[in-house]
Amino acid sequence: MFKPTAIATALTVFFASSAVAESDPVVVELFTSQGCSSCPPADRILHDLVKRDDVIGLALHVDYWDYIGWKDAYADPDHTLRQRAYARQGGRSMIYTPQMVVNGQQDVVGAQARDLDRLIDAHLKAAPQASVKASRSGGDVTVDVTPVELPEGEIYDVRVVQYSPMRHASIRRGELAGHELDYANVVESWLMAGQWDGAAPQQFSAVLTSELPAVVLVQQAGHGPIVAAAHVK
Repeated sequence: MFKPTAIATALTVFFASSAVAESDPVVVELFTSQGCSSCPPADRILHDLVKRDDVIGLALHVDYWDYIGWKDAYADPDHTLRQRAYARQGGRSMIYTPQMVVNGQQDVVGAQARDLDRLIDAHLKAAPQASVKASRSGGDVTVDVTPVELPEGEIYDVRVVQYSPMRHASIRRGELAGHELDYANVVESWLMAGQWDGAAPQQFSAVLTSELPAVVLVQQAGHGPIVAAAHVK
């Protein structure tokens, strides 16, 4: 039989872990392009994801479809590099759009909503590895990271990502010529707040480049798993 103090301690640990899990959203990165005729269904899925409190949805527009007749105004070569890094991590030789990467680990081809929901649910139910909180004052962001159950010997990138909640495109050429499309949570900038060894709580700071909203991603260096994420409040 457990002693009352033991029960109280166990409940305290359980509820603390549950609170961390509930407050730690799953990150879904959509690699997309205005030059990709297969992308609009996936873009629409992202519109739904960004309404959820338990998901951080980000649209990373890539530039490798620009050659077919329409230059994506929101594309960034760094997004293409990030997608290539994920491919290397996953042992893949090709990149494509649309692709959704969940917490920096698994990927979903195209607009497979059921597969995506299954992955999101699995990550929401997983035990937390770390927690992060972020606040802003003007253009200054303060980030606090705390280990929960992290593997030893790893280094983590603490990044602040700014995004436009909604952007519109009037596409005149290419595969989507004539389409008027709205894009949700378009990534505009990445800031490296610092690197963390995951051994103890630590605080970081960063200066934002604009007034756009932001999120923080804590990711194993080398484009590994995202172990914690949060909206900057």
